This record gives sequence, structure tokens and C-alpha cells, in this order.
Amino acid sequence: MKFELTSAMIEDILFSMEDQGGEFLLDAREGVVVPAGGAGLDGGGGRYFPLPRWEPADGFRLMERFAARLRGAVVSDELSAALNRGRGVFRAFKDALARHPETEKLWFAYKDGEMRRKVAAWHNALREGWGLELIGEEPEDIDGLALEDFRVRDGGPGDRAAAESLREACAAELRDAPDGGEAAAEAIAGMGEWFFPGDVGLVAETAGGDFAGYASAALAPDGCLRVCAVEVRGEYRGLGLGKALLARLLERADGMGIPRATIDLPAGQEFFSRALLRERFRPCAHRYARERPGD
Repeated sequence: MKFELTSAMIEDILFSMEDQGGEFLLDAREGVVVPAGGAGLDGGGGRYFPLPRWEPADGFRLMERFAARLRGAVVSDELSAALNRGRGVFRAFKDALARHPETEKLWFAYKDGEMRRKVAAWHNALREGWGLELIGEEPEDIDGLALEDFRVRDGGPGDRAAAESLREACAAELRDAPDGGEAAAEAIAGMGEWFFPGDVGLVAETAGGDFAGYASAALAPDGCLRVCAVEVRGEYRGLGLGKALLARLLERADGMGIPRATIDLPAGQEFFSRALLRERFRPCAHRYARERPGD
């Protein structure tokens, strides 16, 4: 028999998919999930449908994809280490997330969205067999799911020490990277003078008031805006905070009537180019550095 999924049915399916201790079917007539092989299931007349398969391997692959999305965040290394354990992977992953509440919240939202897409694909496969129109899935978007835990405000002279400390920490990360060293230091120096708060300066802070990141920009003599830096503390990376700071900074620039904005990315930070392209930046230069042979 044909059926339409309700919100209650989806929640029931999601809960049962994660129960690895039994097998379940959807009772389309009653709109509930029931144990497979239960009394009264014989002769159901197409009333019962096996649920989408969700096995430990599916959960592991989901954890891998989530950890990969958090590239550059401190928690990313912890999650990767948990996934590389021979035993106790799921517990280690859970424990690593528990040490980072913002990321843990993002994980639950990401996992829920992925499992809902699994259910939607399962339902669409049935609808296709019934000759019905497919139902569109919601697009994947975890950016901003945890941003309500942060506040973005104007930066001021009182924030300079925290911003400068973060700047130095980020520069040290580049220098200590496997392909860093003098080339990374040169790239940082070549990005131009650092300002804070500059002509447009923003700060992101946690609900508890901790300094989480900043963005700063300065007006050039030609009236265009040079974005000096968009930097986020390691434990808060991967949550979309850098993208939010950049978007808010550009909104401010547009409101000021500034015609053009530029930003340099140091080597190793190319992944942030996706956020720039989303804000309609376009590449206009590439810089290469060469060390003298033997040095």
C-alpha cells in the first residue's frame, strides 16, 4: 500500500534505525514502526515495509565525513585520532565531542540531517516504484547550525590584545605546518600590515563572553577595502564562524558604500576560498615562493 511520511513516522523510523538490537518494519496502515516477525504480520498485504538500513559501518563513515569537514579545527585532530583507534571507536568519538560542546551540537544536527536524507531517499525509491512524483530532499547545509551560541559585535581597542594573541597563534600554526617554515613566514609578511580594529573590525565571542575570533579590514587610499585578517580560535573552527565574520564584515562594507574588497590567503588556507567565492570574490593573483637550494 502507498503511504505519505508524517513527521511522527520519520521520528519513529530514525529512532528505530539506530537500534542495532533488532529488526523493524514500518506499519504503513497504522503509521508506526513495529518489530519484524511480530504477531499478526503475516498476510499484511503490502502493509509492512523494511526500514532503511543503518549499520555501524554507516555511522562510522558519517563520523569520518564530519571530521573531514572540520579541517583546521583543534577538535578535528581529536576526532581523527578517535576514528583511528582499533577498538572503542564510537565511545572515543563521543568522548572527544563531549570536550567541545559547540562541535557536539553541530554533530548531532549533522547526523540528524544525514539520517533524514537517508529516510527521504528510501521513501523516494518506494514512490518511484509506485509511479509517484519524487519529493525533493532538503539541501545539505551545516554552516551556521551552532552560530546561535556566538555573538558578533564591533571590535574596539580593548579587544586588540586578544586579537593580536590569536594572530600570533595562527602565524605559529602556519610556521609549524609540514610545508611551512620560512615560506609561511614570508607569506604572512607579504599579506601587508595588520590592523585591529582597523576601519571595519568585528569580534565573535561565545555566550560566556570568551573571545572566539575576529575580522578586521582597512581602507586603502583608493577607497577600496583590504581585509587584513579573518581568524578563529582553534577550538571554534569548523562551525562556520569565520564565514559568518566575513559575511558580516562585507555587509558593513556594502552599507558604507565601499566599492571593492580584497583579501590575501596564506598558503595552506586555500580551503577558505570556498567561502570567498560564495561572497563573490574572484581570484586575481597567485604568489609563489622559492627557497635557495641547499638552505
